[in-house]
Amino acid sequence: MNPCLLITGGSRGIGAATALLAAQRGYAVAVNYASHSLAADEVVRQIRAAGGQAIAVQADVAQEDQVLAMFEKIDSKLGPLTALVNNAGVVDVAARVDEMRFDRLRRMFDINVLGSFLCAREAVKRMSTRHGGTGGAIVNVSSAAARLGSPGQYVDYAAAKAAIETFTIGLAKEVATEGIRVNAVRPGIIETDIHASAGQPDRARQMAPHVPMQRSGTAHEVALGILWLLSNEASYTTGTFLDIAGGR
Repeated sequence: MNPCLLITGGSRGIGAATALLAAQRGYAVAVNYASHSLAADEVVRQIRAAGGQAIAVQADVAQEDQVLAMFEKIDSKLGPLTALVNNAGVVDVAARVDEMRFDRLRRMFDINVLGSFLCAREAVKRMSTRHGGTGGAIVNVSSAAARLGSPGQYVDYAAAKAAIETFTIGLAKEVATEGIRVNAVRPGIIETDIHASAGQPDRARQMAPHVPMQRSGTAHEVALGILWLLSNEASYTTGTFLDIAGGR
């Protein structure tokens, strides 16, 4: 049986690139999406066309009932979960902290932090040897913003990603004897449409001169790091962070 991987926010950007690469490497992939069903279906179509196994699963990761339903569907359609990529996340338009509305902050932490906790909780219940599982791996998608702070742009996003990093360290230690490894990647300026959702569609191009490597990264480059952390090649790696940020 193929190892089973859930990727949250898997319909576009880093999530989609990770889904496609994981399928090439033999994973059965659950492609989670919140609202972009056509994009998720296209990722699944590409995987199946190449001979892989995949399903699209709708769920807003900030809603517990939807997360529970998503995991139940994966249980029945793909089999026991062995890997999770907590990729679902949002940014917002550039703003100072003293300009941020409460509903913006609530959305930022509900999706980026609580959603990752909920999905990790359900994954651990299935993968941990303590619960009768056979082990597995979790990769959380953080951001270079967690160590840069993103002043004048989105301190809320940076703070949410910093919370993910503390979560990564704590959970990694908590389940280290239960067959589960927990790590995170820190993407830098990556060419995805998340910048457009923040009102800065050209941000990757504009920021490229400020990156030591003088270019933005690609979603595929981040996916390569994620798949390494999921793989047995990283068998002695847990509670750590892989910067994929061009030296920034």
